[in-house]
This record gives sequence, C-alpha cells and structure tokens, in this order.
Amino acid sequence: MEYRRLKRKLIIMKKTFINCCVLLLLITLGSNAFAQKLITKTGSIKFQASMPNYEEVAAENKSVSAILEQSNGDFAALVLIKGFRFKVALMEEHFNENYMESEKFSKATLKGKIEDFDLSKITNTPKNFTLKGDLTIHGKTKPVTVTMKISKAANGVNAIGSFEVTPEDYDIDIPTLVRKKIADKIKITYNFLLIK
Repeated sequence: MEYRRLKRKLIIMKKTFINCCVLLLLITLGSNAFAQKLITKTGSIKFQASMPNYEEVAAENKSVSAILEQSNGDFAALVLIKGFRFKVALMEEHFNENYMESEKFSKATLKGKIEDFDLSKITNTPKNFTLKGDLTIHGKTKPVTVTMKISKAANGVNAIGSFEVTPEDYDIDIPTLVRKKIADKIKITYNFLLIK
C-alpha cells in the first residue's frame, strides 16, 4: 500500500516538473503577448542509430514542447528524455539508465534563432531556413546549425527537418561490447506543428 502511495506521489511530482519546464521555456523567450508566439506541446522527435545486420536502435518522442517567436525567429524546443519510446522495453531501459542517465539529465533542449525568418513569406510549399543555436544533450551544450523546412499550416506553421549528432560530442559513453551495433552518427528527425 505504501509503495502505491509513493508511486502516485512520484507521478504527481513528474507531471509538476514537466509543467514547470514548459512554463520556464515559455518565460525564457520573453514576455511579449502570446499572439506573437507559435507553440506546440505535441511535437515529434525520432532518432535512428541502427547499424545493418543488427537489431534496430530507434525511438520516438511525441510530446516535445517548442515555441517560435514570429517577430524575430527565436526558437526553442524541450524534450524529456524518458518520453522516448522504443519497440523493445529492455532497450528503452538501457537507453535511460546506461546511456542517457535520464534521472540525472532529464531533458534535452535546442535554443536558437531562425535566420531571416519572415512569417509573411511562408507558403504551403516548404521553404528552407537555417537555425543557428545551442543543442544541450546529456548536460553538454554544443553550437549547431540546422536546416528547417517551414510551411504554412492552419493557425501557424509546420517545421520539419533532420540533423545528426555524435554521442561522443555529448559525453554519451557507448560500451565497446555494443559499439559496433550503434551508428557513429545518430540521425534526429523532427516535426513541429506550431500554432497560435
């Protein structure tokens, strides 16, 4: 009985933490009227780290928060590491405990600016934009340049794209025993429907 009560408290604490993170993300981008911001809490990030002839190493997180300031192109995204879902539960456990240490490093963030962003020039046809900023994973921050394909959507925009990261750049240790089963470069694909 005590275990169930403790488990419920932990779930409530986790939800409170998530809500605080999202609120902090919104606050850090300024205090302009919300009409200027396009937001999602249901963005999607997938990563692919598979190697030929080995078990698939891939996962998806469908509850990514992101915000875009329409007036100047400021962009930020926040993903909770424990939100990634794998096909194999044991792989998910190893990912969280052994590689990402998600109890210690609970989130990853991308903060930057979309260069020459002009909402009035966005159409139904995706247009390439360059996002320059900082990517923080596993407690380590590195500068990144990401190409975003942005197109018009109902009440906002859709931003999609992909980029690659190297585990070593973010101090993610891959044991020698499984190193050949995991790609040297991890492909990250994202899809954000940002609305008013």
